[in-house]
Amino acid sequence: GRDAGWGQEDPILARRSVRRYRDEPIPPELIRRALTAACAAPSAHNRQPWRFVVISTLDSKEALAEAMGARLASDRRRDGDDPASIAEDVERSRARLVGAPVLVLVCLTMEDMDNYADEKRRNAEYTMAVQSVAMAGQNLLIAAEREGLGSCWLCAPLFCPDVPVRIYDLPSHWLPQGLITLGYPRTRAECKPRKPLMAVSVDR
Repeated sequence: GRDAGWGQEDPILARRSVRRYRDEPIPPELIRRALTAACAAPSAHNRQPWRFVVISTLDSKEALAEAMGARLASDRRRDGDDPASIAEDVERSRARLVGAPVLVLVCLTMEDMDNYADEKRRNAEYTMAVQSVAMAGQNLLIAAEREGLGSCWLCAPLFCPDVPVRIYDLPSHWLPQGLITLGYPRTRAECKPRKPLMAVSVDR
């Protein structure tokens, strides 16, 4: 599914955020392998607080896009933004969701994490769960790259976590953290510049 030479690169270094996909289905086995890689991520206390919802039918994608778009429009109208700009933003969001062959909703659950009486430790435990879920998401992105798929992590569910829970009738303790789009890229994504290592690390 990709141009010659892509697969010869390290999938960690080759991965780029892809937002436009070909209209080509993804074999279920590829999705299964990517999710298996996600579940191999490290996690706090090995509690594995990640949960995934695979969304692949057009009806399911459109239902989510419509509901999230309505919330986005409502939020931006409350901010007093220009109606034309709002409409463009909503359509761009919809195109990204409906245009991807597969969406993976990445959720967090605290049901197996430790519970503390004080707020400070409760907050730390929640942050540990967020970090664990993020590592699982990164594994999924890298695994997708290895399988020849493009991907993009969208943070939009953080602004309307109740929407996907309601749309897909999920358990109330599944807390949406992100939405990963998957598909075969139309073109190779642009390589964005990275800060030099000396700017982000120190030796002590």
